[in-house]
Amino acid sequence: MNNERYKRGLAKLEEIDGQAGEHVIASLKDIAPDFATLLIEFPFGDIYSRPGLDLKVRELAVVAALTALGNAAPQLKVHLHGARNVGCSRQEIVEVIMQMAVYAGFPAALNGLFAAKEVFAQEDTMASPTT
Repeated sequence: MNNERYKRGLAKLEEIDGQAGEHVIASLKDIAPDFATLLIEFPFGDIYSRPGLDLKVRELAVVAALTALGNAAPQLKVHLHGARNVGCSRQEIVEVIMQMAVYAGFPAALNGLFAAKEVFAQEDTMASPTT
């Protein structure tokens, strides 16, 4: 694509999510390729690329929002990986998710914590040497 928004968005998506973001985009190609383009251009090309917040703060905000929604576990897991990729510590992520109990309720926070536990376990598995 020659579209500058698309190029900027794709670069930002790769910076945040690496291959996980690419998998989401690829999974939309056969059902809604235009939606995949919009997903790259608007959130990542326009919003994530704005000055004013660094990627760490943006990802913590997304983790909070997706936790509060309570019905977006797959997207939350992608952004938990993204948060780790841009430098968020496990403790920061857990604290943000726990904070959502105040605003979104304990069930939403519990679901977020279980998603984080799964993502952290995947990290640990990938980090441990295979024998």
